[in-house]
Amino acid sequence: MQTARELFAHQGVQQTSLQEIADRLGISKPALYYHFASREELVRSIVTPLLDDGEGFLARMEERHDVPPVELIEGFFDFHHRHRNDMMLLLTELTTLAELGLIDVVLSWRARLTRLVFGPEATLEQQARAVLAFGGMQDCTMQFPDTPVEELRAATVTAARAALGL
Repeated sequence: MQTARELFAHQGVQQTSLQEIADRLGISKPALYYHFASREELVRSIVTPLLDDGEGFLARMEERHDVPPVELIEGFFDFHHRHRNDMMLLLTELTTLAELGLIDVVLSWRARLTRLVFGPEATLEQQARAVLAFGGMQDCTMQFPDTPVEELRAATVTAARAALGL
């Protein structure tokens, strides 16, 4: 999967053939098909751990009903920082991932995060603040890959709190 990740990041999903992946691994294409029936299945296997981790994080936060917003923000940053390379794949391959139904899952997270911060009756302004804050957090983890994580976390959490009006 790491080899596929690297080729997808460099060339794009649609421009990377399973033959190229097999060649890079030094195996035959049928051997690769033994593990992954299609390129789409390979892409799904790469992003599934990210999706599972995101779903798990949100489910834990929703179960608690009393999560301090700063804890939610910090946890969301940590999630994105852990998965920043695969998030980059998501962003560069939106069409492919939309066809697999994975974009809808990621977009639904923002609505769930908004409810956690502002409740079920969030105003349009609150919803816009949440989109800016949580989308911006995601962007920060990718925009500043060489910044020490604690420094980036502090700056990003501060900015998200400001965007949310907290």
